[in-house]
Amino acid sequence: MTGVAELYEKYAASVFRFALYLSGDRALAEDLTSETFVRVWTSAAPIRMATVKGYLFTIARHLYLHGLRNQASHVVLEDDLPDSGASPYQRAAAKDEFSRVRKSLMQLPEVDRTALLMRALDEMPYEEIARVLGISLASVKVKIHRARVALGRIRGQ
Repeated sequence: MTGVAELYEKYAASVFRFALYLSGDRALAEDLTSETFVRVWTSAAPIRMATVKGYLFTIARHLYLHGLRNQASHVVLEDDLPDSGASPYQRAAAKDEFSRVRKSLMQLPEVDRTALLMRALDEMPYEEIARVLGISLASVKVKIHRARVALGRIRGQ
């Protein structure tokens, strides 16, 4: 069994990125990432190493959804995108683009957004996305396609 510290080293950045795009909030993404690994550490169930990334994403998604159910309102999205190597103009343009993409993502239904992020950011196989979300393979493909089309439509406005 791989230790939690090793899992953290290998997957924390991916879990954080997934949580950030899922939630749109850097602080919440950090909390979700931390809580995900705490849950893994305290879990009595063994981790199947073939599906560890999907397992971690499932935990992060469930924590996010649980948090949404417990909140009466959504938090304001933070527009903080540091890029030390770019000029002020490039940073402003990148920040603006990041903000538009994030706002567009937040307009998608949560399950569609989750499926798209798993596929686009982490190149997770469709079969694993279907397992994580508990839906059919065909539904995953349709959700990802529709999310891409909707994002293109939203961004084109």
